[in-house]
Amino acid sequence: MSKEINHEELRESIERGGGDKYHEKNAEKGKMFVRERLKRLLDNDLDVEDAFFANAMDGNLPADGVVTGLGKLNGQTVAVMANDSTVKAGSWGKRTVEKIIRIQETAMKLEVPMLYLVDSAGARITDQIEMFPNRRGAGRIFYNQVKMSGHVPQVCLLFGPSAAGGAYIPAFCDIVVMVEGNASMYLGSPRMAEKVIGEKVSLEEMGGARMHCSVSGVGDVLVKDEQEAIEYVQKYMTYFPQNFRSRTEEVESLDPQAFDKSIADLIPDNQNAPFDMYELINRLIDVDSFCEIKREFAKELITGLARIDGKVVGIVANQPRMKGGVLFHDSADKAAKFMQLCDAYNIPLLFLADIPGFMIGTRVERAGIIRHGAKMISAMSEVTVPKICVVVRKAYGAGLYAMAGPAFEPDITIALPTAQIAVMGPEAAVNAVYANKIAELPEEERPAFIKEKQEEYKENIDIYRLASEMVVDDIVQPNDLRKVLKSRLDVYQSKNITFTERKHGVYPV
Repeated sequence: MSKEINHEELRESIERGGGDKYHEKNAEKGKMFVRERLKRLLDNDLDVEDAFFANAMDGNLPADGVVTGLGKLNGQTVAVMANDSTVKAGSWGKRTVEKIIRIQETAMKLEVPMLYLVDSAGARITDQIEMFPNRRGAGRIFYNQVKMSGHVPQVCLLFGPSAAGGAYIPAFCDIVVMVEGNASMYLGSPRMAEKVIGEKVSLEEMGGARMHCSVSGVGDVLVKDEQEAIEYVQKYMTYFPQNFRSRTEEVESLDPQAFDKSIADLIPDNQNAPFDMYELINRLIDVDSFCEIKREFAKELITGLARIDGKVVGIVANQPRMKGGVLFHDSADKAAKFMQLCDAYNIPLLFLADIPGFMIGTRVERAGIIRHGAKMISAMSEVTVPKICVVVRKAYGAGLYAMAGPAFEPDITIALPTAQIAVMGPEAAVNAVYANKIAELPEEERPAFIKEKQEEYKENIDIYRLASEMVVDDIVQPNDLRKVLKSRLDVYQSKNITFTERKHGVYPV
């Protein structure tokens, strides 16, 4: 006869997770217990928990190392899976994998966002036959993520490691928030790298949070601790509907932050003088509404969510203070994913263009700048949500195309009065056309000749001439730009188009 089980004692044991020493070790690293994370993240803890007794008969694997269930976040139902790193370092066994698959299936059935609280050492090698290769093995988790992508929001809070195959959970999410010092992602550990390829490297160098958020781009948001990660995701989720069928609710409109300098005072007349695009953004959006994505990565381009007149908008903006705002392969990738994210969940896009073009040279050509640029232009072309292009100072060459220029069916192209649109800037154009002539002139005559030709070129690309030719749809005084954007976002809300009819494109990935 089997030993009688005390139900309440078993429940309490499972809720405690792993042994005290593992809780203590996590606390030393500034890591919360998985159930504490969920209490802080959700409005009122989990409403329902699934497979609570998974692997209960083992005795050493409470809930099989993962908590899954449904709760409310900002009043909206969400599905969650959260690794318990006090149980076998949050590793995956057969039942762990099945729990994750089931909560994903629930999220798809209910069409609600899926949150992944990741803190896992990866697969239990001892369980590989049961959890790795089969039809409902670990691969099914990633298959489901791809299937869910663009259907419901998927968010990863990375509190600890995400090792080996498990590293693909963050990679398939819409956004990855990483805690500096604790979060990491890698396909092979430093020990494995040394053994297999002879490379000696630290965990931080190979897959640390700062590296992934600033170099690889797999991470999107770098935070100092778990509470900051939780608060970021709570804010981030306010910009999204439950699924692709719905839209984010409007909130009360708030005036922008007050500044001594107006927009007109902020923007330099000199097209090449650096200025901080964040200052322009903050003058256009509702106060404290900016939620930036990939701040540490490819800083020459800014991407983030905000509100204008209470309405959610995605912002893609060149940053003249970083590398002149020139687009590189990384910034093209950054823009492409962000545009796809906004388009998937019915979030209008605002492009703030101040761009000399794409970077040139051997290094970027070898890195595939053409392929990456094509990826950005493909993503921007396919966007069916409202898209507004504002030429702040300049949009040269293919930079105009990448920032939703007139040929790519923006709902409107707006220019500020001093803006320039051209194949290239006056300085480069005059040098390209008259290089030989300039070389033939006496040195003392060159400056006057160059200035004369630059002025002729500027007249040729005068923004009022371009407006007369209907290249741009409106020329707006800088201090009126927010008012114009409010009106445009309001009237474009009913936009409903299909980009084209096909199975899918063949993308330049």
